[in-house]
Amino acid sequence: MKAEPRDPSELPGRFQSLVFHGKTGLLRLRRGMMEWGEGPGRHPFAETGVDSPVIGEARAKLWTQVSDAEFPLTAGKVENLRISAQALHGLVIPPSEIFSFWRQLGRTTRGKGYTVGRELREGCMIPNRGGGLCQVTGLLYQAALEAGLEIVERHEHSRLVPGSMGEKNLDATVFWNYVDLRFRAPFQWRLEVELDASELIVRIKADRPGKVRQIAVLPDPVVREAPSGDCLTCNQTECFRHPSAVSSHAPAQGHSAFLLDARWPEFDHWCAGHSRDGDHWFVPMDGHRFKKRNYSWRIPAKAKGHHATLPTLLRSFRQRRLPAQGAVRQKALLNADRKLAEHYRKQLSPECRHLVISQNLLPHLWLMGVLGGRTFDVLMERWPLEELQRRLNEAARRHPESSTLGDFRAAPGLVRMESEALARAGKLITPHRAIAKHFGHRAWLLDWEMPEVETRSEEGGGHFFLPCSPLGRKGIYDLKDLDERLVVLGRAREGDSEEFFRQGDLNDLNSARAVVLPAWIEHQPRLALRALAMGVPVFATDECGLPEHPLLTILDRKEFASLSDAKKKQELFPTRIAVGRS
Repeated sequence: MKAEPRDPSELPGRFQSLVFHGKTGLLRLRRGMMEWGEGPGRHPFAETGVDSPVIGEARAKLWTQVSDAEFPLTAGKVENLRISAQALHGLVIPPSEIFSFWRQLGRTTRGKGYTVGRELREGCMIPNRGGGLCQVTGLLYQAALEAGLEIVERHEHSRLVPGSMGEKNLDATVFWNYVDLRFRAPFQWRLEVELDASELIVRIKADRPGKVRQIAVLPDPVVREAPSGDCLTCNQTECFRHPSAVSSHAPAQGHSAFLLDARWPEFDHWCAGHSRDGDHWFVPMDGHRFKKRNYSWRIPAKAKGHHATLPTLLRSFRQRRLPAQGAVRQKALLNADRKLAEHYRKQLSPECRHLVISQNLLPHLWLMGVLGGRTFDVLMERWPLEELQRRLNEAARRHPESSTLGDFRAAPGLVRMESEALARAGKLITPHRAIAKHFGHRAWLLDWEMPEVETRSEEGGGHFFLPCSPLGRKGIYDLKDLDERLVVLGRAREGDSEEFFRQGDLNDLNSARAVVLPAWIEHQPRLALRALAMGVPVFATDECGLPEHPLLTILDRKEFASLSDAKKKQELFPTRIAVGRS
């Protein structure tokens, strides 16, 4: 409920604010001089202690003020918590060394991404850059108490917010740089700070808790008048701090953002059907304007579009200079994904509460902390990196003669980031049958879009058609014993692979007896779909993710060599081709 307006003489004034800033400036200077060269140090990030037991944990709800009027400052608070979590998560503090919140975090500046959030100052919930960090310091304090750490410095709030931990004397306020939170332990410990969709979570881990120190008994909190709502709803419109006096804040309850890369027609239709008015779409470039079909997403008329034109043009230029295959290319592509994700992150509004993300951007956004405090769905374009690399390893063991199956693996950290993000995701959206089956009930299965092509007018000739480059992951070694003519489409090669095929083009698809695709990895089988639409029989592995179709036969890889067997051909082709002509 809104508070009644107070007498103007009781409201904070500009002179009072100047006095406050003057005092705080002197206090900051004093603390800086006192600790010059002798204050607590900054601690490194490390993997040490990841599997250690949790000895202290605290958590709190993120979205505690979600009315239309108060939502903007609450969203700003959550954004500030995302950034601070990135600066704290994974710290390892040596024995007896002091952890200092401000020394570790640094000042909350615009350049670091901090935005305007809720801050309790002089009895008022006001908008301030970096506001809301007291939620993380309060949880740090509570986790430190549970873990038995020695509290070196802690300060309580000037006012008690009803229902807050301050009523239990478990809060901890901070103000750069002289109001700090500090603690230490006689043993090494690890700090983890993360946000899930609804909570802020702080954990302290250590292999041995050591001797639990006696915590000084804190005095009972001083009961003071509590603020009513925040600066957007206090109804003190005459106050110079009130947002109406400095800027306009439109009521909002958040929007969704679509963080997209290459367009798939199936994803385009799904996103357009699930977008609401006011949502934000992030696409690499305006594909319609630049006539780039690969980026021609259909952004709804009442959605706001964002583009990354320059980074996308640079990415395209660099990709043209890359080799067609190999580790160099794959590393460059991952780095390009990271840069696009970073570009999107900088434009993302704090008021975005839900994301739809192209899979190639997912691990990078997770590592950047963008997904904390938000729900998100993923457009699954490929196998997860962990599963993808498992399948490539299996193929490499089966075909050690391949020069490409083992040439690149993503960094373990990136693989872990993607696995963690997928575990937290909501819907996993894909038209790929095998990937959808892998995720079970969590998958949202889409229909593949069948291309509009003319049905071929005559029966196929004597050759089989491989609609891709003859590479190990596409199953080329499973076709070596095919005693028939094999025509391939792509031009990339395994290097020293035996030439048991000839180079073809798309005209060979129309005249083929059948398409063969014994792939270990096939994420987007567009030419196989085209063949089915034309009436060309397709023989493929289950890994191709194709939909059920009367002209589709799923084979085990060992069965592809039998396609040249007369009896097998008699069993398969007459019936299949007759169905295609009906």
